[in-house]
Order: sequence, then C-alpha cells, then structure tokens
Amino acid sequence: MTTPDTPSPTPEEAIRPLLLMAEDEEDTASLLQFLLERAGYVVLHARDGMEAQGLVDTHDHLDLILLDINLPFINGLDVLTHIRRKPGWERVPVIMLTADGSEQDVRQALRAGANDYILKPFNPRELTVRLDRFRKYLV
Repeated sequence: MTTPDTPSPTPEEAIRPLLLMAEDEEDTASLLQFLLERAGYVVLHARDGMEAQGLVDTHDHLDLILLDINLPFINGLDVLTHIRRKPGWERVPVIMLTADGSEQDVRQALRAGANDYILKPFNPRELTVRLDRFRKYLV
C-alpha cells in the first residue's frame, strides 16, 4: 500500500526486500543505507521512533526492520513492542542495532520480540551476514 507521501516502488524495487532502518545518527544512517542498498535492500529511513512507528503503520508489510534503541521521541524498544502487537507482524524480523550492550538491554529486547541484537560499532560484513540469515525466509 502506498500513501500520497510514499512513492510507488519501481519494478526493480518491487522484487528487492523492503527494510526499515530507524537510526538517528546521520553518519551511521548514511553508512547503513550504503551497505544495505549495496546488499540489495530498498531502505526506508526513520530518523526517530515516531517516524519509525508511522512507517510501520502506513505500510502493508516490511521484510526486515533494523532498530536503534536510543531514538528520539519513542525509543526502539517501544517501537518493537508496537510492531509485535500489530496483527500479522509477529513474524517480521527485527534486529536491534545499538550501542546499549548491557545484559539487561539485550534480555529486554529479546523478551520484547527482537530476533537479533547487534552492538555498535558494528562490523559491516557481520551485519550483512546476520541480515542474510533472515533474508532467506523472505517471500
């Protein structure tokens, strides 16, 4: 589903997985966007939790979601909870990508429904390998 603000995908984009990236740090977001597009994803970039939640609510589906925990307005864990409560979205892979690496943060994210947890700074090759683990399940 597209909205007036969301352009229709091109034929090439229609066959590429759609990934939501919620990242407020512009340098990190630029690097991630480059890596993800090079890996074959169509990337939607949310700069805060409110924008991420809005993108989830205005799309019929997303193939993969990459969330930072420390997002402005609504934190990544609350966005994750929102995603998991949305009917039909229980199986969408959500990967937390964050600098918060305490055992409590990891446990909290996994309990809330995160499928994986990657710490910043991240290794680009490791990130793409982890994403590829979920990509093989995308239809």
